[in-house]
This record gives sequence, structure tokens and C-alpha cells, in this order.
Amino acid sequence: MHPSHPCGANSPASMLQDARPMRARPIAWARGVALMLSLAAAQSFAQTATMPATPGAASGGATTGAPGKEVYDLLIGTYTGGGKSEGIYVYRFDTASGELSRIASAQTVNPSYLVVSRDRNYVYAVNELPGDNGPATQRGGVSAFRFDRATGQLSFLNRVSSDGNDPCYLALSPDGKYLLTANYSVASNPGGSFAVFPLSSDGHVGNSVLTVHHEGGGPVKGRQDNSHVHSTVFSPDGKYLFAQDLGVDKVFAYRYTPDPSASGRGLFGPTEARYALIKPGSGPRHLIFDAGGRHAYLTTELNASVLVFDYRDGKLTQVQTNSMIAPGFRGKIGGGAIHMSPDGRFLYATNRGDANEIVQFSVDPKNGHLKYVKRYPTLGKTPREFAIDPTGRWLIVGNQESDSAYFFRRDPQTGELASDPKQLSIGSPVDFKFVSPS
Repeated sequence: MHPSHPCGANSPASMLQDARPMRARPIAWARGVALMLSLAAAQSFAQTATMPATPGAASGGATTGAPGKEVYDLLIGTYTGGGKSEGIYVYRFDTASGELSRIASAQTVNPSYLVVSRDRNYVYAVNELPGDNGPATQRGGVSAFRFDRATGQLSFLNRVSSDGNDPCYLALSPDGKYLLTANYSVASNPGGSFAVFPLSSDGHVGNSVLTVHHEGGGPVKGRQDNSHVHSTVFSPDGKYLFAQDLGVDKVFAYRYTPDPSASGRGLFGPTEARYALIKPGSGPRHLIFDAGGRHAYLTTELNASVLVFDYRDGKLTQVQTNSMIAPGFRGKIGGGAIHMSPDGRFLYATNRGDANEIVQFSVDPKNGHLKYVKRYPTLGKTPREFAIDPTGRWLIVGNQESDSAYFFRRDPQTGELASDPKQLSIGSPVDFKFVSPS
């Protein structure tokens, strides 16, 4: 594993990029885990956990059939090194019963992060290359797929260079005209970057029109020798872009100005503040905003913390720091993904390393501050990403190095996760996105 790139991607020899239709078939959960909730429990659960789906690029309204039945397509991005996975998988998931059926897959290299277009007709994936074993001169990629919501099938459209090393995050501009990727980069020169790609009306992704590089480093040798852009997130008002740079301990702020010509000129310019400075050696990773757009939450990878910010007009002001490390813990740590429950009452983050857990916080509705609630083992190694389904009934986490994903039943009232999750065996799972199939 490359010391400056902890994701664990390997570069396979072949780079197939097509979609293979597959008949739907039920998934056999791991032995010793309950196959599904009892009918009575499912009915009771449905009555206490009915919440509207949250709008967004990666999810739409639920498909409603029988009373209490809400079905989504679940897209899973993976690492393909070692031959354990072929790329992107599509499952149909019933949030009322917990039933899961695999319906499709598409071959593409290391699709470790996915994003779905707002009309849900297209799926974009990074091709995280070169990975740990590849040459630093090899550039990563961004692939586009057409998504048939009726059947769940993915059809490959095209692939372009990410204009950087190890792309690990994707974001859509508020107007849907551009796709951005964060290039983590293992190359020492010029280091990490983010790149901007125009999107055509038929879903194809164009060559990058803008690449932004950061300079500098941090105190952690081998991890902060240069810039490592880990995510790019637009503010809820759509006016600003925030780029989280693990290597230089800064959250860079850019003003977004839509470009009618799609030339890329003048799209992003630094704000007056330019960046929010994070404690040296922290390693900012992922950022999210609350639904009201007044608060932002950031995970730091190197010291496993969740930071709270007040947000206003393109400026982040830090107001709270919350460690994810359990008292007395002495092993390796690694803050990862961060997501909020659909109702905004709870926040969750992953802590990797030797901890391998999900940490739950409650959110104070008055000031957005967090309060520690509970931690849950992910029952595997390296929980990189996770997702909460739009109904709030389930939390799904992938253990990258254990080739498993666990489906935890979630109590929407308390935010707690059940202790008897269902297990799905899948090679190197990383990212999860829910999409309404209709």
C-alpha cells in the first residue's frame, strides 16, 4: 500500500468497460444472519419509520407498490484489483422487508466513487488509477454510463482522463452542466488537483476544461508531502465550491460562476477568504452540509475527528471539534466518510484503521453542534464509505478489505443501529448510491 495513498486500489492489467445484463436473482445472506424481518416486525417497523425521501443527485422518490413498500436501486462501486470484483453492481433493495436482488453489473476499473445525474438517467464513476502499484505517470479516468431505471441496466458511454492521479470523488455542478473530480494524486509533482468536465445532453463526459492545483504540504511525513485533494463539494446555495485538501490541511473555497460557453474560463475563482485553515496534521477528507445550509461537517482522516462549521456566504467558521477515537484506544485510526440521516437529527462517520467502526452523533437543531451517542463495529476491515437509505430505515457500510457489506437496520427515532445486520459478500466494496427505479 502506497504510504501517501491509503485507499488500497490496485491496477489490473485489463480495462474492460462494458455492461453485462444480468437476470435479477435474490441474494443469499451470510449464514447465521436473519434472512429478513418477520412479517409482524416489518409491519411495525414500517409504521414507525415512514419518512419522505430526500432529494438529491443520488436519489429520487421511492417506488410505492403495496402499502409500506419502498423499493430503490442500490448502486455499489468497488475496487477491481485482484479479480474479486468486475466494477459497478446494481441491486434492487426493498426497504420495508430488507430483500435484496442483484439485477445488473458493468465492467469498469476501480469505480471507487459514483454520482448519479439529477434526472437519474446517467451514472458517472471514477477510475481510480494508477492505484498503489501503478506508475505515478499514469492518469486516472472518469467513465459515463446510461442508466435504465426500469431495468437497472448500465450501458457504457465513454471515458476520459481525469487529468490527475487516483481520482476518488465526484460532484455535479448545481446546474448539472459540469462534473468535478478530486484527484488525490500519488505524484509528487504537481500533486493533488481537481478537474472540471463538461457534460453533454446525452450523458457523455467531455475532456476537462479546467484543472486546479494546490501547493504546500503538512507535518505528517508520507501523507502530507504535497497536496491531496480528497473531495469537492458545492454549497447548498450553489454559489461556492469547497475543495478538501488532506495534504495541506486546508478547505479551499471557490466562487462558482456558470459559463454559458462551457469553455471553463471564469468558472471558479478564489473567494476573499480563500480557504479555511484546519489544525496541522488533521488531513481534511469529506464535507457535508445540513439541509438548511447553515452548518457544515468535515471529517479529518489523519486524526479521526468531525469538525463543525457555521456557514454563511461562502465562508466556513469552525465552532466545534469532535474526536471519533474511543477513550484509551491506542491502535491505528483513519476518519472516512460522513453522512446525515434524512431527517437531519443524526450524523454518522466512519473510523477505519484498527477501529473499524461507525460513530453516531446527535445534531443540536439550535446551533448544529454534535453530541456523541454511540459507536458500532462494522464487522470487517476498512469501512471506507456507507449510505443511509432515503427512508432512514437502513444504513449500509462496505468493508473494503473484508469483501463484505453490512445492512444495519436503523431506528429512525433514536438513530441506533441494530446488532444483527445482514451481510452481503462482494469484492472490495467502497461507494453506495440509492436511486429510484421509476
